[in-house]
Amino acid sequence: MRKSDFLVIGSGIAGLSFALKVASKGRVILVTKKQDTESNTNYAQGGIAVVLGGEDSFEQHISDTLQTGAGLSRRSAVELMVREGPNRINELVALGVEFSYKYSDGKRVLALGREGGHTRSRIVHRADHTGSEVEKSLIKRCQEHPNIEIEEHSAAVDLLIDPKERPGRCRGATILTPSRELEMIFAPVTFLATGGSGEVYLHTTNPPIATGDGIAIAWRAGARVANLEFMQFHPTAFYQSGLGGGTSFLISEAVRGFGGVLRRRDGTAFMSQYHSMLDLAPRDTVARAIDKEMKASGDDYVYLDVTARPPDEVRERFPSIYKRCLQNGIDITTGWIPVVPAAHYMCGGVVTDLHGRTSIPGLYAAGEVACSGVHGANRLASNSLLEAVVFSHRAAEIAMNKQIKFSDFSKFEDRLPQNVTHASEEELVLISHDRFQIRKLMWDYVGIVRSTLRLERARRRVELIREEIEDLASRSRLTEGVIELRNIALVASLIIRMALHRKESRGLHFTTDYPEMLEKARDTVMRKRV
Repeated sequence: MRKSDFLVIGSGIAGLSFALKVASKGRVILVTKKQDTESNTNYAQGGIAVVLGGEDSFEQHISDTLQTGAGLSRRSAVELMVREGPNRINELVALGVEFSYKYSDGKRVLALGREGGHTRSRIVHRADHTGSEVEKSLIKRCQEHPNIEIEEHSAAVDLLIDPKERPGRCRGATILTPSRELEMIFAPVTFLATGGSGEVYLHTTNPPIATGDGIAIAWRAGARVANLEFMQFHPTAFYQSGLGGGTSFLISEAVRGFGGVLRRRDGTAFMSQYHSMLDLAPRDTVARAIDKEMKASGDDYVYLDVTARPPDEVRERFPSIYKRCLQNGIDITTGWIPVVPAAHYMCGGVVTDLHGRTSIPGLYAAGEVACSGVHGANRLASNSLLEAVVFSHRAAEIAMNKQIKFSDFSKFEDRLPQNVTHASEEELVLISHDRFQIRKLMWDYVGIVRSTLRLERARRRVELIREEIEDLASRSRLTEGVIELRNIALVASLIIRMALHRKESRGLHFTTDYPEMLEKARDTVMRKRV
């Protein structure tokens, strides 16, 4: 067992930002499952939405966010995020993040792109790989900081909740180390920044590590979670023939903002039938439109056409997308891109206040794992990285001022599993099978368009698999595979429960049994009794 002043779980933009800020006040241990560069941040292509003057305004960005959130976004959280945005961008620039620039009236200014749902060009970016540029700069700073210790290939198993306090205070977490041993790390402040849950679905743009770990461990500890029924399916992931599930690279929203047009196989542009903003409509509208077009035609995909723009401009603006598509036989300057929707971003999560505090004392959260109130029923493109830096900053400000003494370690001595054995070869096969089964069930029954019948069927089957997984986890030595499977199953179950609870269609949640939106918007909030 070890002690630290701050324990950070996750190495995306939220976790790295928080770690850099609080490191001035104490020692930080940052735990990440894979290498430090693997996170949803690293996969973010579009950029960071921020108001930088000109024809734009805070009120316009706030309005666009609230409109996309379908009545469920919390205005106070949206206003805070938008108004603090410019300061956080300036901090990133000061940390060495190199965004794309252009010259206007002889001055070098940040280049601003436009994406779906935005009424102004306000997307600060680095070509089409903004996330990796931000990640690279923040990781470098964390690696150089003497107070930050990064532990790669380590997975959080469960939170340590003080049994002698009411409500129970978080005192750290149990970690599976690279040597496959369980270790307790104690800290007065624990910060969840574990990212998304895309691996709950068969097709996703997320990296394989996005298994909903933060939501799962927070739920088991008794934290409030909300709005998990709102999984955003990115409308345009590259379609790969014969893909049997897994990570597919996304075609950024910015491609449509750059003039890309969605077309049927015969070349007909179809978005005029679905929204007044055409191809720049919000993601939920575009994803459902593509889903409907595919079902009507029987095709496995639709096309995204950006050939009307000059080839040199396309290659300059989207070098990574151009290269990836070329590797798959598509020159996007002359040919259309085959695209399908894929699970992309979880709009719900662990409930937090405006300072990143959860319902468990000592536990903070920010980024995709958190439900801050910004996204509501649908996320506005490129608000995710902005939300992460704003709310991790606010959490750090509060956490650095907390003077909490370390707990007595002895009360946690019985928390580590005893007398466990290695899983048999047969059980390892079952782990792989169960993971695929859950993800297939979620894709088939809890996808873009839902029904009560399909949700109930998914609920029964997922619960049966969960029982088997919990039995395996109690008998066998924990491995990363078992931990991830357990978390995927739990988050899948929570998504289904919340989808069944919502008797309406709103934002990303569309059900054929309740196609209308209720007049009053309500969050779906649940917690486990502990």
